[in-house]
Amino acid sequence: MTVRRVPERFAPPGALASPAEALGLATRAALPAGSYLLAAQLGPARRQGPAGRPLPLGRRPAEIAVSGAGALLATGTAGGANVDVIVTSEPTGAGSGRTYVAAAAVPLLALRPGPEGSTGPASATLALTRRQALRLIAAESFARRVTILPEG
Repeated sequence: MTVRRVPERFAPPGALASPAEALGLATRAALPAGSYLLAAQLGPARRQGPAGRPLPLGRRPAEIAVSGAGALLATGTAGGANVDVIVTSEPTGAGSGRTYVAAAAVPLLALRPGPEGSTGPASATLALTRRQALRLIAAESFARRVTILPEG
């Protein structure tokens, strides 16, 4: 961005008067070089995923401890793959635990082995909706196991 001083009557309506007005905002579309920057051309900055790529709208990065990541770690399938997150709950009373898909086809942003190496739980960073993130964070506390499986 370049700051130019021009008479006010030459500036189009909605043009930014100072670079500070653009702080924390991102352009909604590509802008021609040398054009005026208008307030209507800016919006909230999108959250960034791996390698600076924007996260899908409505998603935020959340890190959870997961099982079953050994194959993904061995093949290097971490960033960019979609995974299903499966939760197995603890049994209640004399009954058995329940297994269900807690989040389907979520983008896997990063995957790192845990402190026990490839045999123990891994740390997965996923692009989740707020509801999915809250559900999986709670599952880390009460579930017997949280597993990720590659989609497909």
